Order: sequence, then structure tokens, then C-alpha cells
Amino acid sequence: MITAALAEAERMNVSVCISIVDAAAWPVAFMRMEGTILGAIDIANKKARTAVLFQMDSADFAEIAHPNAHAYTLENTNGGLISFGGGLVLKDAEGTVVGAIGVSGASTADDIAIATVASRVLIA
Repeated sequence: MITAALAEAERMNVSVCISIVDAAAWPVAFMRMEGTILGAIDIANKKARTAVLFQMDSADFAEIAHPNAHAYTLENTNGGLISFGGGLVLKDAEGTVVGAIGVSGASTADDIAIATVASRVLIA
């Protein structure tokens, strides 16, 4: 998945951090591309943690955690979460959550696109 994410980021001409966690939110793999802003390290990790802890993509988490939603400030729990896109839940062929991937450093849309390409490796 890291290799696929790196290839897609290079194809898009962006630099990102890629974080992969297991189903318990423990780190499994991490990569920071040369030139990626340092702040993206923590954000990529939190995107992955948010996705797996709540079993929803971080973009969907944003729908319940914004100021007018029913769970505003939820991102302040669990040691800090992220309420914008770039974290995707990873499921096996049976639909069981096996982890998550978080990508940060480019635009939110690009982060999501890179994470999506990388997540397809798990399904293949």
C-alpha cells in the first residue's frame, strides 16, 4: 500500500506522508516523502486513527464533528482526531475492518485520491 500511495503521489507531483494502522489503531507502516511539510506527519497519523477508531472515513467523520453537527468537538477525544478527508477505513474481503490509511500533505482531494489508490492494493 505504501508503494502504491508513493507512486500515485509521484504521478500527481505532490509530496505526502502515508500512515497505516491496524484494527486497534497501532502503527503498521509510515512514510514521509522528501519535502513534505512536517505538520503532515501528525495529520496523516490522526487521519488513519480517526478512520479506524470510528470505522468511517475521516471525510465522513467530518459530517458529524463540524460546529453545527451533533458531535461537535469529538475530534478532541482519543488523543486528538481529524475531521477532514484523507483517512480511509480498510476492510478485508468479508467486510471486517482490518485497519486504516491516512494521507496528508497535499490538498484534501489529493490526499483522498492517493489513499483510495493505496487501499485498492488490499482488495486486489
